[in-house]
Amino acid sequence: MQLPIEDILPELIDALETEGRAVLQAPPGAGKTTGVPLALLRAGVSKGRILMLEPRRLAARAAAERMAQTLGEPVGQTIGYRIRGENAVSRATRIEVVTEGILTRMLQDAPDLPDIGTVIFDEFHERSLNADLGLALAWEVRQALREDLLILVMSATLDAAPVAQLLDNAPLISSAGQAYPVETIWRDRPPARRERFETTMADLIRRALGETRGGLLAFLPGEGEIRRVAGLVTPHLPADVTLHTLYGAMNLTDQRAAIRPASHGRKLVLATAIAETSLTLADITVVVDGGRARRARFDAASGMSRLVTEMVSRAEADQRRGRAGRTAPGHCYRNWTRGAEGALPAFPPAEIEAADLTGLALDLAEWGNAENLAFLTPPPDGALAEARALLTALGALDADHRITTHGRALAKLPLHPRLGHMLTLGGNGAAMLAALLSERDPLRGEGSDLALRLRALQSDARPNADRAALARIRTEAKRLSRFESGPALDPAEQASLAYPDRIALRRTGDAPRYLLSGGKGAMLPDGDPLAGQRLLVVTDLDGDPREARIRQAIPIAESALRRLHADRIAWRETCDWSRRDRRVMARRQERLGALILDDRIWPDAPAEAVAKALVAGIRDLGLGALNWSKEATLLRARIGFAGLADMSEAALLDSLDRWAAPYLSGLKSAGDLSRFNVAEALKADLGWERRQRLEELAPMAWKTPLGRAAPIDYSTGTPEIALRLQEVFGTTEHPRIGPDRLPLKLTLLSPANRPIQITTDLPGFWDGSYAEVRKEMRARYPKHPWPEDPRHADPTLRASRRK
Repeated sequence: MQLPIEDILPELIDALETEGRAVLQAPPGAGKTTGVPLALLRAGVSKGRILMLEPRRLAARAAAERMAQTLGEPVGQTIGYRIRGENAVSRATRIEVVTEGILTRMLQDAPDLPDIGTVIFDEFHERSLNADLGLALAWEVRQALREDLLILVMSATLDAAPVAQLLDNAPLISSAGQAYPVETIWRDRPPARRERFETTMADLIRRALGETRGGLLAFLPGEGEIRRVAGLVTPHLPADVTLHTLYGAMNLTDQRAAIRPASHGRKLVLATAIAETSLTLADITVVVDGGRARRARFDAASGMSRLVTEMVSRAEADQRRGRAGRTAPGHCYRNWTRGAEGALPAFPPAEIEAADLTGLALDLAEWGNAENLAFLTPPPDGALAEARALLTALGALDADHRITTHGRALAKLPLHPRLGHMLTLGGNGAAMLAALLSERDPLRGEGSDLALRLRALQSDARPNADRAALARIRTEAKRLSRFESGPALDPAEQASLAYPDRIALRRTGDAPRYLLSGGKGAMLPDGDPLAGQRLLVVTDLDGDPREARIRQAIPIAESALRRLHADRIAWRETCDWSRRDRRVMARRQERLGALILDDRIWPDAPAEAVAKALVAGIRDLGLGALNWSKEATLLRARIGFAGLADMSEAALLDSLDRWAAPYLSGLKSAGDLSRFNVAEALKADLGWERRQRLEELAPMAWKTPLGRAAPIDYSTGTPEIALRLQEVFGTTEHPRIGPDRLPLKLTLLSPANRPIQITTDLPGFWDGSYAEVRKEMRARYPKHPWPEDPRHADPTLRASRRK
């Protein structure tokens, strides 16, 4: 049967011959992975070997085997492959399928890519970090060194237009999709809230087996879910159904068994996203999609990655659905309702947006001028800065982010830079630890002690150990052992080289809570055997940004820390406000990062440092903690009224360093602040000239016609005075003050000092309501003067003389 891809091959070959670059969009089932490289080989369009990148080792090996089978040759002749730890290539190889990281290493070693004529990025829609970097580097090579280098980007579900635009408006070619129709079946209603995901998937798988024929492929987010669903469905499987599992950590034999056609009856394959692309699983006509994907998320603030389980995107769901229509008409059962489909994101996030960028930062530094690289999605600044900080701490970059000799050595190792650093400095046994830390935990559910895992690698005595994982670790350790160098160190010391930011010191208290040298918090599960250890090196965390759960760690002696990390341990004087103790705490501390190894009182802390810390304490406590005497309160109000300074609480707190700090000498606690003379500090802050201006604009008192100084109250925002009505007899103009010459508010009192009138217009009061006040007051206080014309009466505080 002719594959859909064959219809567009002439157009694709012509685009590559004339433009040297192209973007091919071909939905699942089109046959692009095997059809395109062979067509380019037959057409002779490539002036050198054809290099095709695959995102996964299983897919790379399977694609090479299928193309070799098409040519009737064994793998390693015309068609070959290279993956980590394995290769099948020869001088005769013309098409080489590799995993994506291998291209980066080839480019770093020989940027002009000798003998390579074409680079094909297959399944680019997965947007892996290595694919994005590889495309950026290859594109720069084509522009600067190799105009004849052909670049082809192939994708199943990606929005291909931005990729074509990135490649200088490369020709965009589309192929038809799958050869057979697929019927989609959604759930009638969402799963019940309390119903476990694995239970819903097991039920849906049993339903699909009962309603259809042919092989069934079920998509689950991870190995744990695969094992649990397998346990639920196995007792109910019909006799003619054979169960297989498929995930990245499996051995090759079991992976091949899942891919091969069933020898009899039907097969059921429980798989992760490894089965989404490139692989053609023979005799699969039914897909059950759990609708979930597991992704790595890196938090730049915490410096930690964690795996999160999310709903798939519509593109991923379409990709999975296409698996059912590769060889015959099929069915796709979705574990969500049709209505929920609209809430799915269009595409999954690019790995570069959410991953740990330490390896990328090292690759960019090795490449040199990487600032102008054309990334489809640029790396986030925060995550890249965090990665560079770690590489600097490991000695892989210098202070200017240039790669060091040590960094170049790490870049050539097939390991995360952390583990590469440990391998090259940790001495004998570092390879075994590096292999262990690169693999999934072989002793899940057996506590967090890393030493327990290392002992399991020396024997097969533990009954619950994952034998396959242990075997992979031992094999990888042998491969890495040739890179071991450095003095002999124990495993804890080796681990501290890889994770200098995750050395953990137990906090005080009963709970096993720890502070990491990088500044973040972490905790052990209750009852963990390591819970009583004072110092740990943490090698695996769940990535919670608030307080991560420690999944794997090893105790370390303080003497070892002091010996290995002496260059990072230093005495530091601190003078800080303690919110708990409500006082300044001056300490001399010996620190390793955020960890305090020794803590002593700093008796002769400089007065300036103490004052600075106390200022922080005042900001914490608020202005109310200061000694606001009547004098200080009045002065603050006067300054504010006069407009000579902002006297709001926010402004005063913000400017504490200026007006308060110089007068905090000898004070250290919240209690001491009661002795702080606020008025003196505010006066000093004003200076002589503004103090003179203050007396003009906001005087403390108003001089009455009798010559008495009546104090002005500024506390309400409107200056006011209270005085006996008879004291303002003869006053014909209302008193005014301030820069805007605002009228004083006068509270006029009776002879018994009770308010009888409030006014801001004294002449208006004389002409208006005074007559009524006079009439009432004469009857109540007949011994005091109440003249008909107060404007021309003499002010007095005495009673009238008797006649």
